[in-house]
Amino acid sequence: MKEIAEFRFRPDHMESPGHLNSADDVDVLIEELLTGSTYENLAQIIHLSRDGVKPRIPGYNLPELPDHDFQVGVDRDLQVGVLLFIDGTGNFVSAGPPESRNSPVYFIAGHRTEFRDQVEIPIDLVREAVKEFLLSGGQRPTCISWKNQYPEDDLNTA
Repeated sequence: MKEIAEFRFRPDHMESPGHLNSADDVDVLIEELLTGSTYENLAQIIHLSRDGVKPRIPGYNLPELPDHDFQVGVDRDLQVGVLLFIDGTGNFVSAGPPESRNSPVYFIAGHRTEFRDQVEIPIDLVREAVKEFLLSGGQRPTCISWKNQYPEDDLNTA
């Protein structure tokens, strides 16, 4: 079976990532994040069909890097999650309702990531967005609303 995307959220994934091949695999990943360690509730997903970028630094022959970053985090107690999407068009996070938490914290392989205010959305929408990312060839999902990752970028788009 052809691997569509790879994911990392535990230390052992850094060298040997997990793989997503279908929408069913997304459900398994979300369940692993919901039931796993509190310090491993944020996963990075790289879509394998997207082009990479080759860094050009004189004197170095560096490997190709992904042209995007997609992250999904879940909070088992609140049954909400957060999405992050970065590519050449910008840095975006899921847009949660005004009543959602300020500065939620998630962890990837034990490393803390703090997000801006009001970014958490219901788990069902998180699942839907990750499946759309997977099945769309790694495009930013359209089933949810997005906002800039950094509040100061809001001023540049107003």
